[in-house]
Amino acid sequence: MAQNTLHLSRLMTISWQIQKAKDKTRSKALTAAWAIFSNEDITVQYLTRKLNHHKPVPQKAAGQFGLFTNPEPIA
Repeated sequence: MAQNTLHLSRLMTISWQIQKAKDKTRSKALTAAWAIFSNEDITVQYLTRKLNHHKPVPQKAAGQFGLFTNPEPIA
């Protein structure tokens, strides 16, 4: 249950940021946030490629990226 709450909290935070920054409706922002959240691996791959100026990223380094992973449990 705590893990599910954590994911929903992160989802809502992303949604609020999208809503503020892009002047979207609540439902459109939540849809966009859900797309980012549910396709984390694709989002990270796209961002690394874009920020690395389309240079190849070694597979070993690409496996270390995680957008929504939290190594420390929140108490």
